[in-house]
Amino acid sequence: MDHNKKRKAETGADIAAKTVNKKSKGTKGWQVAKRGQKPGSGSGPSIEAGDAGIWATCDKNTEGKCTAELRDLFNEYAERIYGNSEIGDTPAQDDDPAEEDIEADIKHEIEGLQVPRRTPLFQPVRLEVQCVLFFKTRAPVEPVSFVHGICSDVMTGVLRTRSRCVRRLSPMTLMGKATEKSVEEVSRAVLAPHFHADGTPPKKFAIRFSCRNHHTLTRDAVIKQVADAVGSPHVVDLTKYDLLIIVEIYKNMCGMSVVGNDFEPLKRYNLAEIHASRRAPLANQSTDGE
Repeated sequence: MDHNKKRKAETGADIAAKTVNKKSKGTKGWQVAKRGQKPGSGSGPSIEAGDAGIWATCDKNTEGKCTAELRDLFNEYAERIYGNSEIGDTPAQDDDPAEEDIEADIKHEIEGLQVPRRTPLFQPVRLEVQCVLFFKTRAPVEPVSFVHGICSDVMTGVLRTRSRCVRRLSPMTLMGKATEKSVEEVSRAVLAPHFHADGTPPKKFAIRFSCRNHHTLTRDAVIKQVADAVGSPHVVDLTKYDLLIIVEIYKNMCGMSVVGNDFEPLKRYNLAEIHASRRAPLANQSTDGE
């Protein structure tokens, strides 16, 4: 070998390729953010006041797999409802007539690369807790009706899912800060269409509260504040409610939504339990036939 032969100069593309390969090594799987590290720090999204989204729980050490399963499930179901055009993450572009000018072609390609990407319908957020995920959503997705539709269709067999580690889905109509003032503001915005619209008859309601990694607001205080925000003539009924108010607090964020009285029949939106309930009659039929 001729050691005096000069090495071929690396192009910008070669350097970029090496950089991508180096970054891609060791990044497989899901890692819960370390203590003191902000979830999604760097480039990932975070939960902010004004967001809407969907909480999800999963089996331990399956956060990455569950994220992929839910992304596929959500996109598949959204395509059924909203059409394929809403799923893409880049806006549609009109094709320009072909030009023979090479410089014009190059300029056109560069401009295409510089078109800002459209925010996906579903953005997973990494959290500092195991077995829990959060997907931020954007319009036209309405979390409550979206999750209800998925669970109803899975229950009736209309929708067949391939999820293996997904557990409960919890839709959030609106997220706010986990402070007394913000809980009041979120309550006012979320509850008004269900309880305070003109002509709304008296309704029975219940409140389902969940709290993770938060030690400021107490369960009793939040439930009382939300119940006061509902007000009369509506009354509390924990078993035969017309509407269920879901309140979820994670660290410094509080989310809220209102779901219907089929929450229990739909296994509290737990996909794993819905699948199990569908398998049970089939297993009984098989046993009776032996």
